[in-house]
Amino acid sequence: MTSSPSFLERIRLGDKRALSRLLTQVENDDAEVAPILAELSSPNRRAYRIGITGPPGAGKSTLAKELVKAYRKSQQTVAVVAVDPTSPFTGGALLGDRIRMSDVMLDSGVFIRSMATRGSLGGLAAKAAEVSRVLEAAGYDIIIFETVGVGQSELDIVKAADTIVVALVPESGDSVQAMKAGLMEIADVFAMNKADRADSDKAVQALESSLELRERSVDAWRVPVVKTVAMNGVGISDLRSAIETHRAYLQSKGLLEKKRQARDQELVERLVEEKWRRAFWTESRREFLAQKLSERLSPYLVADLLFSNDEQT
Repeated sequence: MTSSPSFLERIRLGDKRALSRLLTQVENDDAEVAPILAELSSPNRRAYRIGITGPPGAGKSTLAKELVKAYRKSQQTVAVVAVDPTSPFTGGALLGDRIRMSDVMLDSGVFIRSMATRGSLGGLAAKAAEVSRVLEAAGYDIIIFETVGVGQSELDIVKAADTIVVALVPESGDSVQAMKAGLMEIADVFAMNKADRADSDKAVQALESSLELRERSVDAWRVPVVKTVAMNGVGISDLRSAIETHRAYLQSKGLLEKKRQARDQELVERLVEEKWRRAFWTESRREFLAQKLSERLSPYLVADLLFSNDEQT
């Protein structure tokens, strides 16, 4: 049984095989997961969560890999959740970022997990919050989310990460004004990747000018634009510094704890909704539903009847 103390202890010790097994159960909505997560969860254990998002081709995977290396140099353990498109055949992750991060996979302080979006428009799997709690319990200091890069629908990542890095390339410069506002608004740090290309300075200037036009209070966070060439590791230390500066800003303003409480509240609400849905849809209610729909009643009326009919409660 996966709920045995020995299994839980293996998770807490960072056993990657046990960790992978539990994460698979989480993704598959295994009935055994809830009590395991409840026992694993600790309000005193918090990993810092970094989201890397942006349009396809911006080099998000390479940026993530180089950030992993940077954090490992300071002896911090890192977990990467690479959120990929869903395979139409298996329902699993399609791109497999683990292949692109092969040179850090063998590091004992690194854990990489590919997750399928499973229809989540945000480019972030619906189970990411629970996966994060498991990774926290396993002792990881940093959790990096890397999304598939689909534009405005990536707003979902805001709910999962503490600092959002939006990766762009110089060719994005001319279209900054036309870029979907959502992607611009969620950024805590911009990484202008592949900055060795022509017109990178012009692209950075255009982005910074766009940011200057945004209304903000005097003490609001000033979103930095960091130039990187991730393939060569250039600018990664500056990117990490910008992330850590944002982390210090959130802590100084009390915003980090607020973010975490908001995430916990959303998770509780979702868990309650799931429990309620499973409890509500008894066999008798489903039979009642089929009967009323066969009578060609309005779906709205049927919904009201399901809540008001004493026989169905």
